[in-house]
This record gives sequence, structure tokens and C-alpha cells, in this order.
Amino acid sequence: MKPTETDSTAVDWRGDSASSPDVTRRERLKETYEARVRTPALVAWSDWRTRFGLLIIGGYVLMALVAVLGLWREPSTSQAPRLLGPFADMSYPLGTTQSGVDLMALIIHSTPTILILITAGAVWATLIAVVIGTVAGYKGGSVDRGLMSFSDLVMAIPGLPLVIILAVTLNPENPVVLGVIINISYWAGLGRSLRSQVLTIRENNYVEASRTMGISTPRIIVKDIIPNLMPYITVNFVFAARYVMFASVGLYFLGVLPYSAQNWGVTLNFAYSNGALFSWQAAHWLLAPMVAIMGLSLGLILLGQGLDRVFNPRVRTRMAGESKSTVADDDDDTVTEVF
Repeated sequence: MKPTETDSTAVDWRGDSASSPDVTRRERLKETYEARVRTPALVAWSDWRTRFGLLIIGGYVLMALVAVLGLWREPSTSQAPRLLGPFADMSYPLGTTQSGVDLMALIIHSTPTILILITAGAVWATLIAVVIGTVAGYKGGSVDRGLMSFSDLVMAIPGLPLVIILAVTLNPENPVVLGVIINISYWAGLGRSLRSQVLTIRENNYVEASRTMGISTPRIIVKDIIPNLMPYITVNFVFAARYVMFASVGLYFLGVLPYSAQNWGVTLNFAYSNGALFSWQAAHWLLAPMVAIMGLSLGLILLGQGLDRVFNPRVRTRMAGESKSTVADDDDDTVTEVF
């Protein structure tokens, strides 16, 4: 009997050893899912601003897809009765222009360019600001002085004249290039603000501990510093996107940027030039692109405010605690029912 017991014990021991790594891996994946997917999603979805912001932004993305896939007619002259009012003919829900162009087609086919433009400009400005601000604030010394002197120099250059000169000189037609040009100097102020916050964060105990353990500077910046700056970075990303949108529409309206018939700024220019500002019959020609601009701006603001809660460590900790307490209550109820 003893050999049998020894064999069974060995089998049990090997079985536990084999299953232990699987359980550990499963728990690790569960923890990662809870921390990086479920909890942020709960925090974001709990705020009505996030829901409405995503709904609005999703509507514009859908319009862009409709334009890219060719599911709506291309805007062209004399394709409909002239100055048709909104909802007078559901084939042209937003009405038409003085030359018989479908306003709905103008708005839809302008959306992809606008979305690419504001995304490129916001990513450029935010990325440069984060790199320069965090490195300058964390390293200090001559690196800090050099980077901040460069930022001050960029801030001293008038932004709008610089953009106009670059636009006239380069005559960019690619929306990505145009977005970068419009935000060519926007990053400087954000970089200096981030640097000021990093000066405080780098003195925290966990940053000091990472530095003492010999962790590399890029890893400390990415793992310890940038997560604490995410609420501020998110809000300023939204502001940068809105700035690109307003600046591009304004420059197109003024005729500074290369002409493009499928653009909200050009539509506003044509409407204003043809007296839509003083004619109730043509007012929809002016209002349609204005409403499109205000709607996208509102969606960006709401989404930015909602995402601020996602990156707020206090809110996420509270939501995680509530989630764990709910799971614990469910487990207690299950145990009670079993016994």
C-alpha cells in the first residue's frame, strides 16, 4: 500500500505543479483586463458626457465613411433646384446652394478631410509637447534650459502669420501636412505647462524609488510620469484638435489655403459672398457648415471631459473598489445559497 500511496502523492504533486502556471497566467490576464479595459470602460461609460461625445464623434466618423465609400452623391453644380430650403425635398435634406449644389453632399464629403486634418494637427502638437515637456522637467539642468529656451523662441514667433507664410509658400494639399503646419507652434505653450507639472511629479517617492533601482529614464517617464499627466494631456489634445479645425476653416474662408470645393470654410466663403448672411432664403447655406463645425467641436469637448475621468486615478480607484465589492457581494450570496 505504501508504494501506491507514494505514487498517488507524486501524481497529485505533479498535477498541482502543472496547473499552477496556468492559474497564475489566467489571473494575470484577468488583472490586466480589469485594470486596463473594464475599469476604464466603466469609468468612461458612467459619465453622460462620454456617451454623448462618442455618439457625436461616431456620427462624424460615419459621415466620413459614407463619403469614402461613395454612398452619397458627389457635390456638383446644377444637380438640384437652386436655393432649395432644408427638408423641402428629402432627396436634398439640407437644401441646396445658389448654384444647385446639394449641401448634404458638401458637408459629408468635407468630413474626411476635416477629421484627418484635426487628428494630424492634434497628434503632432501633443506628441512634441509631451516629449519636450517631460524630458525637460525630468532631466533639469542644461537640458531643461536648452529645451525651454527653444520653446520660448517658438512662442515668441507670431503663430498666425507663420502659418499663413508656410501655407502660401508650401501650398499644401495633403490634410496631414496642413494639420501639422497649422499647429506648427501650438506645442510650445503646452510643453512648458507639462514641464512645470513634471518638476513636482519627479520628486514623488515612487519616482525616486524607480531612479534608485536604476530604471532607465525613458521607462520612468513612460511608466511613472506620463500616466499622471494624462488628464491634462487629454484635455489639451482636444483643445489642439478644436484649434486646428477653427484655424483651418478660418484660413479657407479667407482664401489663404489652397482652394477646395469640399470644405466647410470654402462653403462659408461662398455663402457669405453670395449674400446668405442677409437673405433668409439662403440662410441655410450659411448655417449648414456652421452647425457641422459647432457639432464636431461639442463632441470633442464632451469626449475630452469624459476621458478626463478615465485618467483620473481617484475616480478609477473608486470604481475599481466598487467593482471588487460587487464581486465580493456576489460571491457571498453564492456561498450563502450553497450552504
